[in-house]
Amino acid sequence: MNDEAIGPEAAAETAALDARLERTNALLERMLAEVAKTPSTHAIFVDAGYLYAAAGRLVAGTEDRRAFDLDAEGLIDALIDRARTIFADSRLLRVYWYDGARRRIHTAEQQGIAELPDVKVRLGNLNANNQQKGVDSLIRSDLESLARHRAISDAALLGGDEDLVSAVEAAQGYGARVHLWGIEAPEGRNQAEPLLWEVDSQRTFDLDFFKPYVTRRVVVSADGTGAPRPSREDVWFVGARIAATWLGSRGHETLADLLPGHPYLPGSVDQDLLVEAEGLLQYSLRGQSELRRALRDGFWEHLHAQF
Repeated sequence: MNDEAIGPEAAAETAALDARLERTNALLERMLAEVAKTPSTHAIFVDAGYLYAAAGRLVAGTEDRRAFDLDAEGLIDALIDRARTIFADSRLLRVYWYDGARRRIHTAEQQGIAELPDVKVRLGNLNANNQQKGVDSLIRSDLESLARHRAISDAALLGGDEDLVSAVEAAQGYGARVHLWGIEAPEGRNQAEPLLWEVDSQRTFDLDFFKPYVTRRVVVSADGTGAPRPSREDVWFVGARIAATWLGSRGHETLADLLPGHPYLPGSVDQDLLVEAEGLLQYSLRGQSELRRALRDGFWEHLHAQF
């Protein structure tokens, strides 16, 4: 049907509609072109409490921060490099480092981390029992805000606490994808299952990844030899670690048979425990009755937690 058949007024309306459609299409094309030119952006969120505990146990056999040194600068660079590989077509916004401190005052170590390029340190409180308070809420606040403002398209979250589920949900609600990064556990898992279920992807870093950045501290012994003398807590954690390893290799039934004899271990088992602990600690426990008790306490406590 031509314009004369439909009348001049209808033809004019049709022409005006066509013009508006052309302008709309042109605008959409320009918008799509701008979006295509805008790179994706990712950020890395590190729960330092989880990092120190899991990496310390994996590499140094202890969760006690006083027992090992962490090369935070080297580790952060390694995480950034890994993210660059995973998010190949994306740019880094920054690394967010969440930790606890008394009255939220930076320690010297935290100050050094805060001065690193592309790193933002966010502090929760640290209570009398050295437990972090308020860190999970900080992570949620940042994840939600950045996702809401389209500042990030992907978030790499290094953590394991179930309380982080709400942070993941909040970010996903605004269209961001959340990728959970974890640290290899000597046995079982060190990340909450509900958190694993909620994220968009999971990735675990192993012993070889963390080994260059975690170093057990050397304590000068009383005789001045410079031999590292572990603390009672160090030895306790080694006992628990050996129990966890033995459960995997020797089986639950074998170790369950030991429970009726608590607090005593058969001589052969006690000797195996001692030898393996000395190998992990690189320190002789012979004649160290207090440390030997700590070793057995850690071993027994882990067994009782499993049965």
